Amino acid sequence: MTTTVTPPVTTGGPTRRTASRSWAFAGVGAGVAGIASVVASGFTGAVYDEKIAGDAVAITDRLAELTTQILVFHVATMVSALLLVVFAVGLRRRLAAALPADSLLPGVASAGLMLVAAAQLLGSGLTTEFVFGVQDPDLMVPETAAFFSHWIGTIPWLWGTAGLTALAVAVAARRFGAVPRWLGVTSLLMGGLMTLLAVSPLQYMAGMVGPLWLTIAAIGLAAGRTR
Repeated sequence: MTTTVTPPVTTGGPTRRTASRSWAFAGVGAGVAGIASVVASGFTGAVYDEKIAGDAVAITDRLAELTTQILVFHVATMVSALLLVVFAVGLRRRLAAALPADSLLPGVASAGLMLVAAAQLLGSGLTTEFVFGVQDPDLMVPETAAFFSHWIGTIPWLWGTAGLTALAVAVAARRFGAVPRWLGVTSLLMGGLMTLLAVSPLQYMAGMVGPLWLTIAAIGLAAGRTR
């Protein structure tokens, strides 16, 4: 007895999944939150106030008046850090799909943003300790509060390694057309600037460029066509 197996009949072409762009929208959120983090950090710079510079007690008293700004800084920084991880992984997948299998560019692009996320995590890591501690000066060593003010005014601004990400994106656009050409040019200019700032004594200035590049790049990737 012979049994004939009839293959199932399909009525359409091969099934294709459309890649989700949620990772790109996460990048938009990370960029906007990153901008908010930098701005909020600027409003908490008691240690940079020339009127009380060098006076640890006065700096502590001033920080006690900036609780709201410090909390906004903390929330924005952590939101940016968490969303940045999602975007970094998504960007790696996007580039890997368009580049040769042995290309280093996807890994470099992802690693650059992961380091920024780590800096944000560390930069906001002392806020819980001090935002409430400065409310009770008797339990707070003024010099440590002054250090905290320096900490939140510097570490979260370390966006220099995002320059590596931007340059990786620029090369991927130029050599392989992995992303739109305009994004490649933008990434080359802004990534080059961030990298130069990162290796200079003005490294914190990269914090003014990195979140802006991230926002622009993420919007472009979210709105652009998927290869």
